[in-house]
Amino acid sequence: MVQATKDIFREEGLPGFWRGNVPALLMVMPYTAIQFTVLNRLKTYAAGSSKTEAHKQLSPYLSYISGALAGCAATVGSYPFDLLRTILASQGEPKIYPTMRSAFIDIIRTRGFRGMYAGLSPTLVEIVPYAGLQFGTYDTFKRWTTSWNLRHYPNYGLGNTEDGLSSFQLFLCGLAAGTCAKLLCHPLDVVKKRFQVEGLRRHPRYGARVEQHAYRNMFDALRRILKKEGTAGLYKGIIPSTVKAAPAGAVTFVAYEITSDWLESILTT
Repeated sequence: MVQATKDIFREEGLPGFWRGNVPALLMVMPYTAIQFTVLNRLKTYAAGSSKTEAHKQLSPYLSYISGALAGCAATVGSYPFDLLRTILASQGEPKIYPTMRSAFIDIIRTRGFRGMYAGLSPTLVEIVPYAGLQFGTYDTFKRWTTSWNLRHYPNYGLGNTEDGLSSFQLFLCGLAAGTCAKLLCHPLDVVKKRFQVEGLRRHPRYGARVEQHAYRNMFDALRRILKKEGTAGLYKGIIPSTVKAAPAGAVTFVAYEITSDWLESILTT
């Protein structure tokens, strides 16, 4: 990761670390909105009530299923932006695609509309356990933290967020949940990225053009990566990926909890 940081800074300067940031933002907004909307709907259906108190009583199993389905819906709704982000971030310098629009036009021209969903299958296979684990373990960690607070501080939590948990405790729960989910599901993320960059044109300094159809399917990709690169190949980029995903997920959870409590207080007054 240190070497990659030095090379990016030397070749592209500080802006190189924000390569693909626009499609990333365009992805995360609909992704998060769809994910939490579907999650709330599913929890309401499972609990038979839209009240937060009823959602707290759901079992970890139902939290896992709700999170997995919400993650699938969000992925399908925002996937083209995820693809564009990966391609723009992977092309190196000098740029093959100077803008998101040029990348979009080239993908449609060379691969068709289906090209905007390249790698969707392994992504959905990844998101089911990832989102399920993230939401399921998050709810579990919140229950454990609430029980710990009640044992040690019976009057703790007055004026804080739901369950008497502080924002910092919610952040820690989200951080732990995101870390667990990422560590377990990263190999599938590697496979997804390999499909997304198929046929990517790059400057010769980065080696030959990425093969157009390097893998037949997800299982073929897993088999080939294991054969050529070993188990370590499935965990390439695990450190920066976890460093990025875990705190990002934790901040998202905290923001969601606080915003939900605020909106609920407004609507019920």
